[in-house]
Order: sequence, then C-alpha cells, then structure tokens
Amino acid sequence: MTNKQEFNFDVEVGKVLNLMINSLYTNKDVALRELISNAADACDKLRYLAVQNPEILQNQEELKISIKTDKSAKILTITDNGIGMNREDLIQNLGTIARSGTENFIKSLTGDKQKDVQLIGQFGVGFYSSFMIANKVEVISRKFDDEKSYKWESDGSANFNISEVEENVTRGTKIVLHLKDESSDFLDRFHIKHVVQTYSDHINIKIEFIPENLEAGAKIEVLNSASALWSKDKNEITSEQYQSFFKHISHLPGDPFMTIHNKVEGLVNYKNLLFVPSTKPFDLFHPDRKTSVKLYVKKVFISEDLNLVPAYMRFLRGLIDSDDLPLNISRETLQHNAVLEKIKTSVVKKVLSELKKKSAENEEEYLKFWENFGAVLKEGLCESSQMRENILEICRFYSSKSPDKLISLAQYLERAKDNQDKIYFLSGESVEKIKSSPQLEVFLKKDVEVLFLTDAVDDFWVTVALPYKEKEFQSINRSDVDLEKIEKKPNEENSQSNNSDQIKDVTDSSFEKLTKFIKDILGDKVQEVKISKKLTDSPVCLAVDAMAMDMRMERFLLEQKQIVSASAKILEVNGNNPIIKKLNDNLSDEAKKSENADFAKTLFDLACVIEGEPIENVSDFSRRLQKLMG
Repeated sequence: MTNKQEFNFDVEVGKVLNLMINSLYTNKDVALRELISNAADACDKLRYLAVQNPEILQNQEELKISIKTDKSAKILTITDNGIGMNREDLIQNLGTIARSGTENFIKSLTGDKQKDVQLIGQFGVGFYSSFMIANKVEVISRKFDDEKSYKWESDGSANFNISEVEENVTRGTKIVLHLKDESSDFLDRFHIKHVVQTYSDHINIKIEFIPENLEAGAKIEVLNSASALWSKDKNEITSEQYQSFFKHISHLPGDPFMTIHNKVEGLVNYKNLLFVPSTKPFDLFHPDRKTSVKLYVKKVFISEDLNLVPAYMRFLRGLIDSDDLPLNISRETLQHNAVLEKIKTSVVKKVLSELKKKSAENEEEYLKFWENFGAVLKEGLCESSQMRENILEICRFYSSKSPDKLISLAQYLERAKDNQDKIYFLSGESVEKIKSSPQLEVFLKKDVEVLFLTDAVDDFWVTVALPYKEKEFQSINRSDVDLEKIEKKPNEENSQSNNSDQIKDVTDSSFEKLTKFIKDILGDKVQEVKISKKLTDSPVCLAVDAMAMDMRMERFLLEQKQIVSASAKILEVNGNNPIIKKLNDNLSDEAKKSENADFAKTLFDLACVIEGEPIENVSDFSRRLQKLMG
C-alpha cells in the first residue's frame, strides 16, 4: 500500500458513529441489509452506464454481490462488481454526510431502539451501521474507469485512512468487516441466508454465498431469487415480500399505507409497483421537492431523477418498468418522451383512483393518509388543471359545521343551502383561530357551512381553482359576499331571520355620515368604509375587494419579500352593534369630535388585531385604549 493518508471524520459522521456503536443494538441485521442495498445500488448504476456504453461490461459480465466468511479470523466480506469508487469518492461518500440529512436523523430518534434502527437507511447513513457489528471496517474499491485501487479503513473512532492498493483489484467494491465477539452469528451461513431472504430477496442482482471450503468441493449458493418482484403476478407475492421490498426501496420505517401493483397493456405497456408510506419522509417539504419513483426499462434501472410522478405525489416510493422505451435512450431524450408522458398521466390517474377507492372503503384509515400527505397532494390543485377535479374529490377539510372531523366536498355540497351557488371558505393559521373570526357570524346565523383552510398551500390553489360541481370557491373575507338569496332554515327564529333585514335597513342614509367620517379619519389606511352584510355581533371587521389578494396570502408574500407593502383594506362596520350606534349618535356633538376620532382609529386597530394584521402605531393604540377605558 502507498500514499497512506489519515483524515478526520466530518463532525456529523462522528455523531452517527457514536449512535451506531453505543445505542442502536436492537437489530444488528440491519447492518448486512444496508451493505447489500448499497452494493445493489452500485451494480444498478454500472448497469445503467453500460446501456449507454456497452464496452463497460465486456463479455456480458454478470453483475452480482458475493458474501464470504472467514471464521478463524472473524471476518465477513461483502463484494460487488458494480461501479466502484475512486479516492475522492471514498472521502466524499464515507467521510462526510449531508448535514441536513444527519441533523434530521438525529432529531428523528425517539429513544425506542427498535424504531430508531429503522431510520438508518432513510437518512443515508446505512454504511455506518457496519460499526454495529464490526470493530474495524476496510473498504477496497476500484472505479470502473480508473486503473488504480484504493483502501479505506477505520475503527469507527475519530478518523479514517485512505491508501492506494498496489495489487490488482477488479472493478467494484469489497467491504471487509472485522467482527466483534458478540457478532459471531454473522459468520453463520444459515443466519446470513435468513437475513438476505428476509430483507433482500427481491433485489434484482444475484447475491451469492461463497463457502470457505470451496476448494474441497463445496458449492456456491445463490441466496436470493434475484428476480424483479414487480414482474411477478400479484397472486405470487406475499405481503411480507411487498413489505420487504418497500423497506428496501424507500428506507422508511413501518409498513406501507397502500401498495399499488399493476400491469398496463394497451397504447403503452408498463408495470408499476408503487407504495404510499404510512409515515412522512423527513424531506417531504424540502425546497427541491424531489420525487422518488425509479424508472426501469426491461428490468434495467435507468434513473431516479426523471420526475416520473408530479411533485405533488412526491410521497410515493417505488418504480415503473416499461418495455416500450429503448434501453439506450438518454436521460435528456427521456425528459420529452411521448411514451413516458402517457405513462406519467396513466400512473397519476391510477394513484388518485386507488386513493378514492381507499377513502370509500375505510374513511378512518384514509384520514391517516390525509393527515400525513394532504397538504402535499393539494399542491396538485395549483399545478394540474387536468387532474384538479380528481384531486378535489379526495380532499378533506374542517368546516364551521365540522371543526373536529374532516369532511369531503361531497359532504359539504350535500349540506349546501337552497340557492347556494358558492363553496365558501375562510383561511387561517389554525381551526381555533378561524372559529373565532367575526367573518363567520352571518354564516353561522344562516346555517351556511364554511370550509376552514389551514395549510399554507390553500392560499395558492383557491386562486386558480375552477368551479367544482358548478359551484365557485369564494373567500368569506371578500367585501362582495352576499347571502340574501340563500334560503333560511325552516326553523330559524324570527329574531335571526330579521337580522339581515335590519342590516339592509342601515346600509343606506342612516349611516352614510358615519362611514364618511371614519374614512376621513383613517385616510389611506383603508380603501373604503362600508356597512357590513356579514357582521351580526362584532362591531367591525376587515375585508378585501373582490379582485384583491387574500389577506393571508398577502402576509406570506410580504414575509418572503415578494411584494413591497400591504394594500389598503375595506373596513366593514356593524350598524346593529351598540358601539357603532353610539359613535353614529355622537357625530353631531362637536365636543366629542376628538373622542369620536379616537373611537374610529381604535375600531380599525381592533379589526387589524382580529385579522392578524399589524397595527401601525402600537403606542398610540395603547394610549387611545387606556383613555377610552378611563
């Protein structure tokens, strides 16, 4: 060996190694599972490159993973003839970890070792699980396009060494594990076979066990079926095999919420094996919104970076395998391939159809999916006009009539009033905040249901949503909301039914002087002051013009510095409220002019507080409030 050089581990690697060595001992089999999974990925990567350049795999060399033991030396060796690593790859891949992934891994630890050990693969730290069973690990590798071989070694402490290996090493990677005394079961052929068949039987690369007494006539044993699970008939696959494949391809804990396995024949031919997880991936809301569905062509892995499903389905894990695409197609060509576009559309329809079927079969189970991924799925309402109605069918919402249990739009429409031509909604940070909004008052009086929208994405899709079942979506904080033509409940009391008439009576000349006075006092702070058709109890509320941006959306864009300043709002006043009546009566008293002005300013500030809008001058608001209370 030459050029031996010592490196210190990245700080984040040190944290992970400490956890592996000292904490996560519950299921040590995960170490072998992760190393086999990494080896399979290396073979898949080389197989893809060989499709583009057949000279890489001369003489159709079989890609495989080999496992060998040396009981006397207590050594377990896992070898693959995949893509291999050069010196820089070893430093980058085995000496550092993406900081965000590691931090999320450590934050996600629960203290339950059984659960925590399942997180290892999810956060890209699978290799380090080898130190759960080994005192020392050596990685000898040669990259497919490099003439030199390199050795990485570490005992899992603070550093690792890399050196050039002089003897000729074939392409690929060999991992040599110097096992701990308590890990001797990994020298047992039956235990190794059990681990492979439990976790890795589905891998589409041959995994073989090479016995120590090979020269004495013992035979090499293939440990896995090495067949593409997705190419089998559903009836031939057990739930355990599906679960094992899900863990392999997703690196997520638990069993899948839903498995979608089907074969499509017709204008396009393909197979898909897709899983909806039962838990949220840690990077679900990462800004790049990457999807995790792999493309295979004739069982050969092509890519995971083609966005085979839209970003709003990035919770999906799995693969699509097509026979209609040429093996030597480039990734650039695939981006605009007509066959692939048809497959994408077909897959999206299938997933939405299966989710709808699941909701019909078991709504309680479906709501578990919605709590995890509903906010992500609703992004599709912004992105896909073609699938918008299909997505809306499976959306769930809280509402004024159902603040504690999610409902569908179908349920909302069943309860809609006669002559109701809108689907009314109000957005806010939480259900509790929305429930206390004065905007709801007349809707509660008239028994008209309002959807509560609490996800950030809601502010976007409602601006582009087309009518659903011929009913438009309308925010109730709009100034043009009018419930006059909606039928009242048959059992509504006269006192309630008369309320809207009272409001109608006061919208004319009796309060014209008051609205002008408040507008003059507030000036450019408000766009307009008008008598409200929504308020029945509260004195004031803020509203926006029919064509203006929703208030919560505006606050979001201000925070993101996408717009410079907020727009002036409409101040609605309730002519039946005692405070407003008193202010209206006092307008003719010249001695109370200053007091009336303070009243007007304070009412506006209170309306801002209720809507979560900032108060321009907090000190002046406090002074006025104390004066009025005194």
